[in-house]
Amino acid sequence: MVFGLTFEKLLIIGVIAVFLLGPERLPYYASQLGRFVRSLRDMANGAKSRMREEMGPDFDDVDWRKLDPRQYDPRRIIREALSDVDPFAEPVKPVVARAAVNENSAYLQRKRKREALGSGEPAPFDSEAT
Repeated sequence: MVFGLTFEKLLIIGVIAVFLLGPERLPYYASQLGRFVRSLRDMANGAKSRMREEMGPDFDDVDWRKLDPRQYDPRRIIREALSDVDPFAEPVKPVVARAAVNENSAYLQRKRKREALGSGEPAPFDSEAT
């Protein structure tokens, strides 16, 4: 599969190209596509041979899969760079600190007012607020 294209998708693209280009222009564009693919392959081979010349005999010793950027997780790299902890050391379990309860919070004040009301008493009403 090239660029995620299966044989069926390539066949559909070819059929659409036949209808759009017509039988008289299709051979010309097919040859242009062939030349383009050939030139891309030649450029890739040229870059590879130039790398081999520049690096010398070390070129064959390099494990190119290790240099694949898709294997790196940027979040992990940044986390390890910013932390003072040795990445190979045993992980330390975090300590969760509980916050102290604020006795004067608005929630607790409303709760106390509701509890202070009797079962038949109406809730306090401020006529100026509405």
